[in-house]
Amino acid sequence: MVAVIHNSNSLHNALHYNENKVRQKIAEFIHSGNYLKDTEMLGFTDKIKLLEHMASLNKRCKVNSVHISLNFDPSDKLDKEQLKSIVDTYMQKIGFEDQPYLVYQHNDAGHPHIHIVTTNIKSNGNRIPLHNLAQNQSMQASKEIEQEFGLTKAGEKQSIKYELKPVDVLRVHYGKSETRRAITTVLNYVLPSYKYASLAELNAVLQQYNIIADRGAEGSHIYANNGLVYRMLDANKKKVGIPIKASIIYNKPTLKNIESNFERNAAERTRFRQRVMNAVDFSLLNPANRSLPALMKALQKENIRIVLRQNDQGMVYGITYIDHKTKCVFNGSHLGKQYSANAIQQRCSSTLNVILVENLSKQSLDREIRTTSGIMNDVGKTFGELFQPETNQFAGEPSAQQKFKRKRKKKQQQRIT
Repeated sequence: MVAVIHNSNSLHNALHYNENKVRQKIAEFIHSGNYLKDTEMLGFTDKIKLLEHMASLNKRCKVNSVHISLNFDPSDKLDKEQLKSIVDTYMQKIGFEDQPYLVYQHNDAGHPHIHIVTTNIKSNGNRIPLHNLAQNQSMQASKEIEQEFGLTKAGEKQSIKYELKPVDVLRVHYGKSETRRAITTVLNYVLPSYKYASLAELNAVLQQYNIIADRGAEGSHIYANNGLVYRMLDANKKKVGIPIKASIIYNKPTLKNIESNFERNAAERTRFRQRVMNAVDFSLLNPANRSLPALMKALQKENIRIVLRQNDQGMVYGITYIDHKTKCVFNGSHLGKQYSANAIQQRCSSTLNVILVENLSKQSLDREIRTTSGIMNDVGKTFGELFQPETNQFAGEPSAQQKFKRKRKKKQQQRIT
């Protein structure tokens, strides 16, 4: 059994995610704990009100939603009663036995799994610590439950990668999916998962799914009233379709509600900024990555995506880094001046210039070698013409034999005269 725990500040998101699965007939609400009504009598209002009431007992705690998935091996054949017993045992072992919780059985994957929605705020207002909950209490509980219920142990078979996120968070295509539902599905995943500190940073993530949060043009009615709509994008990132008002989406992703998360997100992501900075710097050490497209490709291997903001002429004026591993989003200037759009282009350009200089220097050296070699060849040719290897004498100077013949001829002439 593998347990995956996701913490957030939105009980609505966790509950709506599961309720949507029920409406789509790919999940079933099968169990509840510590509610005043029986499971089959609970309506949506009953479910959310108790959870929200508990969360309201501690206003200082920002993370009050706990969303857990328990994943089983496909060979584990479990009926509803067994699943209920496993959940009750698990909640007791991790210290949540007195908390209200809701249990959903999902049928949208190749392995059996259930989702649990609860809160970590106790009835006395104290909070249950979530730090290392997954590594300590949850992992120990999973091992004990495997033994107690005879489940396949995690790791005995080839492990399955379990992720607590909507399986249908895919790129939204206009005309192929109902606009409001598709946008809502993406927002359910992105808004509570990623740490963004501006609307531009949020849009950098949303655009990966062909969606944009739009304030409207400056001076427009919607902009003046701090309104916000969500729109779908086509393959060219152009707005298409009917805009959906944020106020009519059930989790109310309005501009006011989104902005309320900026300060907290900015603080929480600080400890992850060095990872992005190191990844950029390290990538640029490799000569093969010393261009903007190559750098973007290299960072994707680190699960970091670069999103460029460009004007109509194609000029880059902004850069955003999305770290999908830590779920943190950084505008370039927030990492530091050398990670801004201009600086990155200059760093890529300057490194390209170094390569060009190196190549030019090499070419110049090659030309010098060829020129010198040519001169030496010419000198050698001339020297070869002047020098006679057979006589070890320079051309134009008579050899010893020639001198002897001339001397003898001269003596003969003298005798005659």
